[in-house]
Amino acid sequence: MLPTSDDPDLRASIRRDQLESVRRSIQPAMLVNALLGVASALVAFQAGSGRAGLAWFAVSSAVNLLRVGLCRAPCPGLAAGEAMTPGQALEGARSVDRHLQLATLAALLSGIVWSLVPLLCDGYTSPETLFYLIVTCGITAGAVTHGMAFAAIPASFITPPLLTAAGCLAWAGGFDRVCLALTVLLYLAALLRSAVETERNFRRTSRLKNEATALARSRQEAHAAASALAEEMRRRATHDVLTGLNNRAGFALAAEERIQRPGPAPCLMLLDLDGFKSVNDVYGHTTGDRVLIEVARRLRRSLPPEALAARFGGDEFAVLYDPGTALPPADLAAALIRTVVEPFEGLDAGRLGISAGLCHAHGPDLTQMLSCADTALHAAKAAGRNRFRIFDESLRGRLEMRRDSERDLSHALAEGGIVVWFQPIFGEGGRAVAGLEALVRWHHPVHGWIPPGEIVSAAARAGLTESLLRVILEQVCAALQALRAGGAHHVRVAMNVSPREMVQIPVDEIVLERLRALGLPPSMLEIEITEETALDIEAVQGKLLALSRAGIGVALDDFGIGYSSLASLRQLRAGRVKIDRSLVTGLAESDDKRGLVQAVLGLGRALDLEVVAEGVETAEDLAVLRSLGCPFVQGYHLGRPVPAEQALHQALACRPDAA
Repeated sequence: MLPTSDDPDLRASIRRDQLESVRRSIQPAMLVNALLGVASALVAFQAGSGRAGLAWFAVSSAVNLLRVGLCRAPCPGLAAGEAMTPGQALEGARSVDRHLQLATLAALLSGIVWSLVPLLCDGYTSPETLFYLIVTCGITAGAVTHGMAFAAIPASFITPPLLTAAGCLAWAGGFDRVCLALTVLLYLAALLRSAVETERNFRRTSRLKNEATALARSRQEAHAAASALAEEMRRRATHDVLTGLNNRAGFALAAEERIQRPGPAPCLMLLDLDGFKSVNDVYGHTTGDRVLIEVARRLRRSLPPEALAARFGGDEFAVLYDPGTALPPADLAAALIRTVVEPFEGLDAGRLGISAGLCHAHGPDLTQMLSCADTALHAAKAAGRNRFRIFDESLRGRLEMRRDSERDLSHALAEGGIVVWFQPIFGEGGRAVAGLEALVRWHHPVHGWIPPGEIVSAAARAGLTESLLRVILEQVCAALQALRAGGAHHVRVAMNVSPREMVQIPVDEIVLERLRALGLPPSMLEIEITEETALDIEAVQGKLLALSRAGIGVALDDFGIGYSSLASLRQLRAGRVKIDRSLVTGLAESDDKRGLVQAVLGLGRALDLEVVAEGVETAEDLAVLRSLGCPFVQGYHLGRPVPAEQALHQALACRPDAA
């Protein structure tokens, strides 16, 4: 903001300029004053008044020395700077005013000394009168000429001697002396007016100068503030606010430059915390933020100085460094894992871990390296906590499959490349088909059969989740129509729905609308969900309730290894649970597994839940399940997934009236 005429800072600046100008003008003026004093004393000595002249000169010299001393005395106000506090600035302004007042008093004292000149020339009546009048008029004119900054000082100096001269001339009488006295008074008035005008001009010039200085300073401050704001915005755009590390954008800018440098191949690491969600859920987000800050600190402490570190968001971090100047990639990854798994204050030991995916290659751009490192990270997390995986040829094939499946999925959906096979679920101890589980299949022209989980993931990445669900639902409904037409009303078809599908799309509306359009009974359809769905019960409970109320069954897959509790079984509207294959395979040789399966069967009977044992691979495991009274079984020993036509033929052949 620019200063105004009422601005205290502007007034203080003008007063400083006045004092500085006064000090510059008084010191040379004192030399002239002293020389004229010497001349006056010599004339008095020549006229026979040497003692009076010497006394007068001594007093005049003392006053001149006082005025010079005041000009050289330190003044805090003249040292005022931008770093001064408001209190210091106020005290500085007051000191300037005091020095101007003292200089004015000293000028008045000097003027009084010069008003005593009549004592040297008999009241301007002696023959030396002309000399003293000329000296008095000259020194007063010089005082006004040099004292243009502050009118009070020359006015205080010139008024006593000129008034005294006019008074003495008028007292002496005579027409010529009276006229001369009036002339002196007129001369005094003119000098006073000139002093006031010159001070006014000086203040105007000072104000303009200080306003220009303030404007320049304001522009400089505005430029500095804009530069600081731009730097802060640039930093915020490229750095994570919480940890101070680079964010994804800042990392990309710096990493691209490093990757393009000639020299050894850089290494890119993607790191993801294991168990961080439980930290947020159990301890709260404040503790979660504190953990992220501490993880960032530990990473910086363990990384080479030239390494580039970033937080990509959530609990994911990235590191880019030159292995030629530090540890080999595997050693550094192991060191980072050891650092992060050290106990955190306030957390249970072992609650938090970290997994790392590494890409050590020369040539690909950052996007490709990130994709490779991400593939390695997923492989590391799949192997367990606190592990790292280096991207290699086996992972390259997996990455290429992911890319191609994401790229080609839309075409496969449109051209009928996505098909549904069915695996039978047997009742009566494995003797009759009681249901079919729909399993998605895709034979890619390059990569062959794509795993079902990868198909679902590719659909999510490509934004085709709902399209995939509709294609699967259409083929499931076609199977239901065939079973209904063949009289196999008792055979229920189970359709898998992933947690992501349950959360992101209106599964209940899509399924019920299609069943109504085709006139199919909801009781013939079953929606199969995994235990991971229990992690976000609130988001899916309403949809499962709508499906259950319509008569569609809900089955909980992979039971026994995930997140389900007795409460979540009811909240998820589950009417059937499927014992995970890890508890069924090798059942005949494991007493522990037998006990767990028996417990699930007992839970099913207590809660009126149907229980299916999946993963039956051998006759021995089947025999144990029969002995335990398991009502439904599924597995390769009994029947593998087959195309729809073959599965429907088998189901229809097993209907009660088929014999």
